[in-house]
Amino acid sequence: MSAHCQLTGVRPAFGNHISHSHRRTSRRFNPNIQHKRYWLPGESRHVRLTLSARAIKTVDTIGVEAAVARIRARGERV
Repeated sequence: MSAHCQLTGVRPAFGNHISHSHRRTSRRFNPNIQHKRYWLPGESRHVRLTLSARAIKTVDTIGVEAAVARIRARGERV
């Protein structure tokens, strides 16, 4: 599934469109997923991460090394 964040694990949520007549149809709330490339100094290489906008702010705060450590702790390959 491509629409998920590697750091926070956020995935699409599902709900209903509700029309003016109150008829309900299914819809999908997608997270704001971006592909971002970071330099990983510990391994002397770039890593391309699939992150939500909130996770990009988290990487800016905690650093890319800590973020990659969290992703690997979740069991994802980087």
